[in-house]
Amino acid sequence: MDLSKKISEGSAKIGIMGLGYVGLPLAVEFGNAGFKVTGIDIDRGKVGKINKGVSYIGDVDSKELKALVRKGLVKATTDFSVLKNIDAVIICVPTPLRKTRDPDMSYIISSAEKIAKYQHKGQLIVLESTTYTGTCEEIILPILAEGGYEAGKDFFMAFSPERVDPGNKEYGTKDIPKVIGGLTKKCLKMAQALYGKVIVKIVPVSSIRVAEMVKLLENTFRAVNIGLVNEIAMMCDRMDIDVWEVIKGAATKPFGFTPFYPGPGIGGHCLPIDPLYLSWKAKSFDFEARFIELASQINSYMPYHIVNKLIEGLNKRGKCLKKSSILILGVAYKKNVGDTRESPAIDILRKIKEAGARVNYCDPFVPEIRLEKGPVKGKKVSRRLLENADCVLILTNHDCFDYKLVVKHSKFIFDTRNTIKNSNNKILKL
Repeated sequence: MDLSKKISEGSAKIGIMGLGYVGLPLAVEFGNAGFKVTGIDIDRGKVGKINKGVSYIGDVDSKELKALVRKGLVKATTDFSVLKNIDAVIICVPTPLRKTRDPDMSYIISSAEKIAKYQHKGQLIVLESTTYTGTCEEIILPILAEGGYEAGKDFFMAFSPERVDPGNKEYGTKDIPKVIGGLTKKCLKMAQALYGKVIVKIVPVSSIRVAEMVKLLENTFRAVNIGLVNEIAMMCDRMDIDVWEVIKGAATKPFGFTPFYPGPGIGGHCLPIDPLYLSWKAKSFDFEARFIELASQINSYMPYHIVNKLIEGLNKRGKCLKKSSILILGVAYKKNVGDTRESPAIDILRKIKEAGARVNYCDPFVPEIRLEKGPVKGKKVSRRLLENADCVLILTNHDCFDYKLVVKHSKFIFDTRNTIKNSNNKILKL
């Protein structure tokens, strides 16, 4: 039976490589559609939890996962040999940056090599991991073609950028339009057929390279605009102007303006990293992506700006940062999730500790964070904790925090997220 018929009948076996924020929700969607899904990950802990029906991703309900595991629709393994019986392989592995700010392609290369080892005719291979334009054709395709297989004839290859937004209650995996680019028209058709079984809207584009560029544009657009508004925030601070009021006023324009908001920096896997993939690739075309580089510099500076403002605020109250007690509210990179990947709050916490301050943090979504000198455990917000702090620093505005309690019992608050709307002399705004 050919792949298109297997997809149509729902009998195609799906393999998902990488069971993180992208891979696990996707596995659940295919499982809910009746497909048998095998998740593959090198992390034995993740594999063990999945096979017990326990979710470690906030957007995946353990009850839903457990039901799929019991039905035999979702399972996980560390054994890559299962790929020899898989019809469609979706790669959802990490794509970090090296310290030299160039792409670390090791996870993608390793995944492609594992697939090539167990490759068979009729397979569909889709990359979802965000990467630079040209990755599929320049890195993955040569590896998959080593065994004499011809793309578009013996196997099918496509790119479909992930669009995961952790904690978003309105848009889940199936609700977000899916951009797909294929190496050939037949590759595109096969990928469309597969994703069409689980995603509400499919958006085909003319090539794999276009699809790769789509994702980079999406994240670069956000990173550059956040960089712009962060720079405006620092400018307004110098001019003694309330940047939040400025944004609120500008946002009343019904056309030509999209509000973005300043903060302690940008976090998550995408925004701090993906635009730099594009900037890195552009250099091979003798092109300097100046907006991207400048936005990255501004956003990377924000943790330093926060610490400097904190020092100034304490000084005005007769305190120095060294030996002061600082209570941080929220260390996740965005509200209502436990994701600390690239979170600027971690950098700020580290810098404050290195300056000699006593630091506690409260984040019900993040019970513990690991620093170079060991783990730091979070605490529950309490009146005593608030009263004992020389400054309460709001870095992530989780909805579950009781900000009335915070205002009532804090000596000094530095609110980087404009969470507390009322005017108060003890509240310092970004």
